[in-house]
Amino acid sequence: MRFSTWVFLFLFTGSVAIEASKLFEAPVFIFGDSTVDVGTNNFLPVRQEIKANFPYNGIDYPYSEPTGRFSNGYNIADQIVRLLGYKRSPPAFLYLLNHASSFKKKILQGVNFASGGSGILDGTGGGFNNSMSLGKQIQQFVTVHSNITELRGTEETADMLSNSLFLISAGSNDIFDYLRINGNPSLPDFLTTIHSTYHDHLKSLYDLGARKFGIISVPPTGCCPLLRTKNSTGGCFEVANEYAQSFYNAAEDILRQLSSELPGMTYSLGNLYEMTMIVIEDQYAFGFKNIDRACCGSALSQCNQNASLCWNRDEYLFWDWVHPTQLASRLAALTLYGGSTRFVTPMNFSQLAGVDV
Repeated sequence: MRFSTWVFLFLFTGSVAIEASKLFEAPVFIFGDSTVDVGTNNFLPVRQEIKANFPYNGIDYPYSEPTGRFSNGYNIADQIVRLLGYKRSPPAFLYLLNHASSFKKKILQGVNFASGGSGILDGTGGGFNNSMSLGKQIQQFVTVHSNITELRGTEETADMLSNSLFLISAGSNDIFDYLRINGNPSLPDFLTTIHSTYHDHLKSLYDLGARKFGIISVPPTGCCPLLRTKNSTGGCFEVANEYAQSFYNAAEDILRQLSSELPGMTYSLGNLYEMTMIVIEDQYAFGFKNIDRACCGSALSQCNQNASLCWNRDEYLFWDWVHPTQLASRLAALTLYGGSTRFVTPMNFSQLAGVDV
């Protein structure tokens, strides 16, 4: 483990004794956007900018394979699942559908429904892409739920799902889209819509058997290379960051409300905004020499095999115009997995996994 990772662990968790262990036997189900997409969009007719199944994506993935992950290697979903003790992430739902002979066997080990460009709101990206919104992903989970019930029966399915981990990373695209469309954005109006819709999505998953929710809130979206172009100084675009901070507060409110109302519901809420801002403000302590530019491509151009590519990828916070590098995802995952309540509340993901529902 590189020195900066040890520093990160010490500062964020108060410990460096974090190792993967096979403590979690139940499936992991993953929902959200491109931060956790492992290949869903490979099967969708989305715009080229919302695909990642071509170089230089995946250059640090095994065999330098561009799998559809918006990263130079593993993304945050991969990293969390590996910390839980699994060798690899659950495959994409659409990938499993295209391998029908093993579909029912594979879904018992977990499924990834995440889709790059998707949002909490069905209309996010409307007319811009055909990604699977969070609502559509939950409908895909209904199919998985039905198949597991057919295989295992109602009681055993309920027991398995109550012990499964449901990871959700969504919200950034809703912010991007809202600010893009609205010339005079209203934060209260945005939060009212998001609050209601996110609440209903989480309640739907609970009704389908989910009990353990690992929620990853949005990072400081205004600090990605793409949105820095909206600031004449090249600094973070603070309007977007205000929305990101408010989104975290809304998510915290929703989870507290639901957990008080729904028997057996437990959750961990990761403050990715706080984690990322600490790294940006003290980049050298974490080994990053560049926190404002894309390693592949630029702030306004996609990462592809014709783009410019940095050689020192572990020194970059951002892989492309909006996504983190493999190392940045690794550090975030370590904090979500073993961090203090400053960064993950009311418990971290490893503690959530161990809860006896």
